[in-house]
Amino acid sequence: MKTVLMVAEKPSLAQSIAKILSKGSCTSRKGLNGACSVHEYTGSFEGQPVRFKMTSVCGHVMSLDFIGKYNNWDKVDPGELFSKAPTEKKEANPKLNMVKFLQVEGRGCDYVVLWLDCDKEGENICFEVLDAIEPVMNKGSVRGQSVYRAKFSSITDTDIWNAMNRLGEPNRNEALSVDARQELDLRIGCAFTRFQTKYFQGKYGNLDSSLISFGPCQTPTLGFCVERHDKIQSFKPETYWVVQVKVFKGKDTPLTLDWDRVRVFDRDVGQMFVNMTKTSKEAKVESVSKKEKAKQRPQALNTVEMLRVASSALGMGPQHTMQIAERLYTQGYISYPRTETTHYPENFDLKGTLKQQSNNHMWAEEVKALLSAGLNRPRKGSDAGDHPPITPMRSASEAELGSDGWRLYEYITRHFIATVSQDCKYLQTTIDFSIGTEAFSCSGKTLISAGFTELMPWQGIPLEEAMPPCERGDIFTVDEIKLVEKQTHPPDYLTEAELITLMEKHGIGTDASIPVHINNVCQRNYVTVENGRKLKPTNLGIVLVHGYYKTDAELVLPTIRSAVEKQLNLIAQGKANYQQVLQHTLDIFKRKFHYFVDSIPSMDELMEVSFSPIAASGKPLSRCGKCRRFMKYIQAKPSRLHCSHCDETYSLPQNGAIKLYKELRCPLDEFELVLWTSGPRGKSYPLCPYCFSNPPFRDMKKGMGCNECTHPSCQHSLNSLGIGQCVECEGGVLVLDPTSGPKWRMACNKCNVVVNFFEHAHRVQVAQESCDACEASLVAVDFNKTRTPLPAGETQHTGCVFCDPIFQDLVELKHATMRHRGGGARRGRGRGRGRRGNPKKPKDKMAALAAYFV
Repeated sequence: MKTVLMVAEKPSLAQSIAKILSKGSCTSRKGLNGACSVHEYTGSFEGQPVRFKMTSVCGHVMSLDFIGKYNNWDKVDPGELFSKAPTEKKEANPKLNMVKFLQVEGRGCDYVVLWLDCDKEGENICFEVLDAIEPVMNKGSVRGQSVYRAKFSSITDTDIWNAMNRLGEPNRNEALSVDARQELDLRIGCAFTRFQTKYFQGKYGNLDSSLISFGPCQTPTLGFCVERHDKIQSFKPETYWVVQVKVFKGKDTPLTLDWDRVRVFDRDVGQMFVNMTKTSKEAKVESVSKKEKAKQRPQALNTVEMLRVASSALGMGPQHTMQIAERLYTQGYISYPRTETTHYPENFDLKGTLKQQSNNHMWAEEVKALLSAGLNRPRKGSDAGDHPPITPMRSASEAELGSDGWRLYEYITRHFIATVSQDCKYLQTTIDFSIGTEAFSCSGKTLISAGFTELMPWQGIPLEEAMPPCERGDIFTVDEIKLVEKQTHPPDYLTEAELITLMEKHGIGTDASIPVHINNVCQRNYVTVENGRKLKPTNLGIVLVHGYYKTDAELVLPTIRSAVEKQLNLIAQGKANYQQVLQHTLDIFKRKFHYFVDSIPSMDELMEVSFSPIAASGKPLSRCGKCRRFMKYIQAKPSRLHCSHCDETYSLPQNGAIKLYKELRCPLDEFELVLWTSGPRGKSYPLCPYCFSNPPFRDMKKGMGCNECTHPSCQHSLNSLGIGQCVECEGGVLVLDPTSGPKWRMACNKCNVVVNFFEHAHRVQVAQESCDACEASLVAVDFNKTRTPLPAGETQHTGCVFCDPIFQDLVELKHATMRHRGGGARRGRGRGRGRRGNPKKPKDKMAALAAYFV
């Protein structure tokens, strides 16, 4: 029997699709990577009985990066990244072993059906999957097709079966357009980011951003925010005057009239009009017009509109919105949430989709009324040729979806029902008056039929007082005439919704990437999100954009990126050559980069005005090993130490607190050690500022502290304080934290595992001897007489924390309260004896600690 391997983009999708296609009769097992399951069942394919294996990836299998040596910021000229630096595809998440997993499951398969998301990124992942499994698949006949592509827009029985019965092929051109975007963003972004980060962080101490990043889409996004900020700052309010009149008829409520001249900017002129108007005590009705108007129902919902409304009406950021929308999609509640289309296909089952909502108490009445009266034909929108508009696929409740999930689902559902509802109809009445020689008017709206606004009440016609009945020639009494002074107001800061509109208008990013770009400018501390989801640029964001305008405005204007997006779309359509577009764009940005480097002094002039020199920043903390003078600790991101006498800056671990470590010195370079801690429940370890940036031994890397240092005799090193192999991660070593007493602990020097032990001990030391059973270092513990937990009142004991039965009840495994550590995980090796550098994992260690796992 032949085998068909089917691959979805996420584990939850694979499970849902397998359940539909197998009609609930599949068996499931975990894959070798632990993250993806495999669902198996028998069925028919291409007219023959086959065994189906349904599994998934977890997003992109591969990511693009430079080869190893070009990732060294200190040794590589950023200008080389445009052409000279070779790139390679690396596993996006090496811990998942996704390539090996796919090859194990794909070995011996005869066919593959790709159920990746149906957008350009999904097409790209299709070919990443194929690159992994095609070499291990059975080779079929030369003419026979073995690779198939399923196209679907929702996780419903109908849509999944339709996709299975109409399989196509993956689109190589769309995949290439993604490859081109990835390479352009990598080369351009890294070159500019590395240069300006090193240049400005080396000069200024209070930038408060760990990375001064540049991105072909990110930077124009920031540009829109700063452009609005500049308009606000340059705005000069002007005083103007309005003639305000109130009139009444009989006992009716007075009407406030609008002046036909609207306003004047000269007070004397305004007073002249007031005086002219006051000559008459009556207001004559010149005309009364009544017009029936309609407020159109919305077009079908696409991604950009969903993001706009979620931000402005629901108070949810674009990135958060997309995460929730993807969850609703994978759970089968809505259709695919990434689409540019606002037009339903002719064969779209509007009635069937609406019927599913007829029992939901939130809108059951409106839905039943529509079904009995007949659906209104949706407005014609634009068909981008990707996916149908975003629609609800089944009924749900708040209890099922949770707070934010329900709020987004409710909006999507209300929007869908509104698209097939009637327009909102109202009567607009306008009355024109003359008072002396001046003309005035007032208008009001009266609702005729609420239509779609019953579902979307926030778009309804506001309740207004009805206009008094009157005819031409009627006379009203003037109640009040006065000159009102007002001022023009500056525009407000851009909201996320307005920024999304601008990005769509100028072609910056795609419906999938717009949330990422907005999130990036916030993460980089270029923009802060204020009340009302308004985006206010920080000092750093403002100075960067002004600097780009000063050196090369095209770096920040949307025009050049918009042109690149058009070229990428042509690649996807097969109308442009991938290599030619890539090379042409890189040539343009390479010239711009070199001009930017030559012009950096003019940008630096703006920086000097806004930020403090690094030598003037920070507070004295520890002594430099070269000049013996105090170095200053700069807390602003990225935190670092600076010696103004030597003019040297030393990196530190990020996202934690730094303090002096007992005024102890490194035996190699005489720098005073500092202690990094992530908090009272987290990890702590000492480090030498010089060794942290300049590894002293070949088996060490940048960003390693004393807990990974392989110095053979230093009292703070891994060789002196290392105890045994980590119980969870590969390569990690549990190291005694000598600062943790009296609540002693050891912590892994790779992951966030923390082992609490020997609370209230007077002293804990790592002994020279090793455990005979597991080769972990023995620990010598000295307790106070009054608080010793040892049997028979003993105060001292030396043993293995993993194997010694006396110690087992005194050991507790936890996960540290950790923030991401600067420098990332590192792999250090000890002396190669198997004692501390690479101890054997005790056979019973997990069992000994499992009872205490928190």
